[in-house]
This record gives sequence, structure tokens and C-alpha cells, in this order.
Amino acid sequence: MSIQRPKGTQDIIPGTIEKWQFLEEQIRRICSEYGYKEIRTPVFEATELFQRGVGETTDIVNKEMYTFMDKGQRSITLRPEGTASVCRAYTENKLYALQQPVKMYYLGPMFRYEKSQAGRFRQFHQFGAEVLGGEDPLVDAEIICLIWDFFGRIGLKGLVVEINSVGCPTCRAEHRIRLQEFLQERKDDLCPDCQNRFTKNPMRILDCKNSSCQKLTENAPTTLDTLCVDCADHFAKIQEYLKIAGVAYRINPRMVRGLDYYQKTAFEVTAEGIGAQNAICGGGRYDGLVQEIGGPATPGIGFAMGLERILSVMERQNVEMMPEIEAPVVIAALGEAARQEGFRLLGDLRQAGLPAVMDLLGKGLKGQLKYADREQARYVLILGDDELSRKMVIVRDMRLGDQQEIPMDQIKAFLLKHTKCEM
Repeated sequence: MSIQRPKGTQDIIPGTIEKWQFLEEQIRRICSEYGYKEIRTPVFEATELFQRGVGETTDIVNKEMYTFMDKGQRSITLRPEGTASVCRAYTENKLYALQQPVKMYYLGPMFRYEKSQAGRFRQFHQFGAEVLGGEDPLVDAEIICLIWDFFGRIGLKGLVVEINSVGCPTCRAEHRIRLQEFLQERKDDLCPDCQNRFTKNPMRILDCKNSSCQKLTENAPTTLDTLCVDCADHFAKIQEYLKIAGVAYRINPRMVRGLDYYQKTAFEVTAEGIGAQNAICGGGRYDGLVQEIGGPATPGIGFAMGLERILSVMERQNVEMMPEIEAPVVIAALGEAARQEGFRLLGDLRQAGLPAVMDLLGKGLKGQLKYADREQARYVLILGDDELSRKMVIVRDMRLGDQQEIPMDQIKAFLLKHTKCEM
């Protein structure tokens, strides 16, 4: 029996990887334009980081983490999300000593033990960004604008930004009391998870995907009903900035997000026409997270989106996402002496910055020309004993179907001139 990849993982192979590379290039470009620097954190961390940072009442910590004991008997977890790791790195590397705010983005694999189904992977990939050290509403608005601009550039349509404020610890305490009073008589009808949340974190009940729980909480008090003056003012100013930026948003008072660390701003981006699970990006403010994991009191806000999810939506919306790849020059050599000279020429062309390949299996001319077709080559350089004796190269233009002889010492200049003009 052959060994297969683990359940819930995927191989991203040539023919597909180009779409990923296109998406990643767009991510790096817009993050650079917005002044975000890349950060790379370990794919595994101390389990305590996620227990304290993500929250012990979340589904991620309770049900989905890949946790194991290493050889030193330390509890280690494959990272299920990126924010806690970025905040740990910000603290450990004393990035709070830099000019604030610090704006960072990341690209990489995350791991959650979820039920394997279409579009859900146990190893998946996220693009996320975090801003640490800035509490002004303009920070919130700018990070939402980055998302909005990014989706516009890659061609997604039918998008709406949903925003809410889940308040600060002060006004959340009032909301907690009101919500528990509302749910007291309905408590026994809630799902087991929500019955557990009733005491530990009742606001999370509003985030439950169980249809019966959603019905039971239809008229429940929302966080917007209990916002303090500061939180209400913060939320109002974000809306003003989003209007200035032309971002289409709507207020969703039931949105609380699924992680314990959110305060004040919470947001999602939804896409039309992709089914009930229409959220393609989510994030929010987490002003207490850095302090919770041992750092100084630091305001923060961020978002994350799954690349598999984004690529799926792009395919559904028929978005073109194949990058323009420079066609290689193919060297077709006939005979051992020609193969040796072709191999030398191959190195010269690559050193000059020209993509160049040659047949490695000793095929005849017909087979090598088929190989050039598969590689979508514009030019094929044909070398045989006769061409070697005259120090010439036959250059076949695969697009036009004609060919010409070029002196061997001029071939590099010819290709540089013609391939660069076509780019």
C-alpha cells in the first residue's frame, strides 16, 4: 500500500502553485504600499500562549488544537492562528521600543483539527496583518481599507464589510449581566457548548452557528446596547473614516467573532453568491492581548484570511489569477558535442537573466520540439555538428514558425533584445 498525505492536507503542485504565487505577490505588493513589514514566527509554540491568548472558551482551544508533549516534556501546539504568535514576538523581541505603531503581516500554514470536508483543511494557509501600538480609530479604518483594496485588486466582487463594536471590559460587564438575564429562562434549551459559555463567556453564545441557539438569541441585547461613551465614540469615528474611503460597510450587531481577545472593533468581509458560509476575512481589535501574554499594555488590531478560501472564491467568480510567466528559451542539442556546448550556453543564458532549459533525456529533434511546445517556449536554439563547426545557432521562432541562423557569439545579445522587447 502506497503512503498517502495525511487527511486534511493537500499537495500544491505545478499547475496550481502559480495561482498561489500570484495571490502571494499581490499580498506582498499591497502590504508594502501600506507600510507593513513581513514577520515570520515558528509553526509551533508553547501551548500556554494559545490558551491565554486565544482563550480557553474558544472552539480552537477546546476542540481543534494539535497539541503534544515534546521530548523535554513541554506542551507544544502547532499554531492554530497567527495573532498570538505575532504578539509574543512583539513582546519577546521588544518591538515596543520601536516607533509605534508597528505594522506587520504574515503568510504561512496554520493547523486545526477540524472535520475534513470540502474547503476545510487541517493544514491551511493564512494571510494576516497586525498593527500594534496604535489605538486611534484611524488605525482600525486603515486596516479595513487595506483589506478592501486588496480584494478589489484581485478582482473579487459583491463584497461587504460588516462591522460591530464588542466594547471594552467596562461596557462588556454591563452587557454580560443583561445577556445572562435574557438567557436565564432559555439556558436549558441552548446547545451544550452554549450552556458552558453561559457562565464563562456568554457573549460567545451570539456567535453560535447552531440554528436553535440563533433563534433563541434573536432578540438578545447586543453589545451596541451597552457601549460606554469612549467605545461609542471610537465606533462612530471608524464609520466616518470608512465613508471617506468609500468602503461599503454595514453594521452587524450580532457579530462578536470567535476569539476571546477581541475588544471594541470586530469586522468581517462577506462575499455574495458563495453560500451560507460567506465570510472570507475577519478580524478586530485586541487591546489587552499583549499584556495578557506577559508584555506591556499595548493596543492592537488585526485580521486574517484563509488563502484556500480566497482562491476558491476567485475561481467561483471566474477571476483570472495566472501570473504572466516569462517563456523559457529551449536548447535542442543533437549529439554529445552539441549537448556539451548546449549545456555551456544554458549557463550563459541563465547568468544573463534569461529563463533557459534543455531536454535532459536525450530525445531526438522531434521530441525536443514537442518539449519546447509544452514549455510554451517562444524561441528554440537548435545545435548540431554542422552548426558547431560553423559556430552558428539555428533560432526557431515557435510563434511565427520561421527560423534563422545567428552567430554563436551573438546569440545572447539577440535573445536579450528580442525577449525583453516582448515583455
